Amino acid sequence: MFKNKFQQKSLVQRFLFVFGLCFFLLYLGLGCMFLFWDSMPIALEYTHRMLFGGLLIVYGIFRFIRLWNQD
Repeated sequence: MFKNKFQQKSLVQRFLFVFGLCFFLLYLGLGCMFLFWDSMPIALEYTHRMLFGGLLIVYGIFRFIRLWNQD
């Protein structure tokens, strides 16, 4: 199913799909950075860092689901 769906896309649609995947990975990585990096150069309280990191991860997953379901 994935192979047929990917082959039917034009070059621009493939580029935008890969671009969307890169941004998903960016949001996921940034969220993990906020969650797990203890000596972060940004001065945020622990709870704010956890909330912001979790929000970035959830938003990245939301973007990935929208990208995957897109025709």
